[in-house]
Amino acid sequence: MNEAKGLKLPTKGENLNLESGEILFVGTATVLLRYAGFAILTDPNFLHQGDHVHLGYGIRSTRTTDPAIEIEQLPPLDLVVLSHMHEDHFDRVAAEKLDKNLPIITTHHAAAKLKHKGFTSPHGLNNWESFTVTKGDAKVSITAIPGRHGPGVLASVLPPVMGSMLEFQSKAGKTVFQLYITGDTLVYKDIYEIPKRYPDIDLALLHLGGTKVFGILLTMDAKQGVQAIQIIAPQLSIPIHYNDYTVFKSPLEDFMQAVTSAGLDDRVKYLRHGETYTFNVSPNRWQTRD
Repeated sequence: MNEAKGLKLPTKGENLNLESGEILFVGTATVLLRYAGFAILTDPNFLHQGDHVHLGYGIRSTRTTDPAIEIEQLPPLDLVVLSHMHEDHFDRVAAEKLDKNLPIITTHHAAAKLKHKGFTSPHGLNNWESFTVTKGDAKVSITAIPGRHGPGVLASVLPPVMGSMLEFQSKAGKTVFQLYITGDTLVYKDIYEIPKRYPDIDLALLHLGGTKVFGILLTMDAKQGVQAIQIIAPQLSIPIHYNDYTVFKSPLEDFMQAVTSAGLDDRVKYLRHGETYTFNVSPNRWQTRD
């Protein structure tokens, strides 16, 4: 992996705690990840129930839920990881209220759009390219993972999308925790490359929902979500992006049934909006010996 790109952030007295972290599910694909002294936001969407988003080509969708918290309630952020530029992933609230100097790791397409919106620090990545953020003794490497937001020719008229692999490292440079975020993708041939490069993924956040436009599937539904778990084989998966907009046609209940039928209940954790998942990292992963 190429780690030529990077950024060093100032520390604010944070403790490098590698023992545990937490993920707050805000709604849609928006989560707040706090681990190793970092506060990382994904795909910021803070619109409310009844608000509309424009998805291009005259297509609109209505939000059916409220975010678990308001954008003003976020803690000071270190960076944003953005899968692609659609309004249900980076909305007008985020465009108006996020710090314009906040680093945003995303696709080249989205980085260009963000610059037009006044953001000064978007960083676009190619597939399998990495960007390393350092903060004191803490370090996280974000690698762009291939994704396809629609089948065949349709993918070429939708915004380019990326998944993200976040690898947190100890002071000694050892990877201690791997988090994979699928982004809005379908299961397709490039997904099979992920476990070859990353055979020990700790946690995966699955963008589900079975988004359909004109009857065409654009994000993983229940069946594909189970396929993704079976292919990528993370230790644990958390479904997100499953019930927030009218274009989402595959409810979480369908995924839960598919998970049970596949015998994967012990490999999936379900979060309601506003719930926090706390994860612990084995001391064998992060402790160093003299």
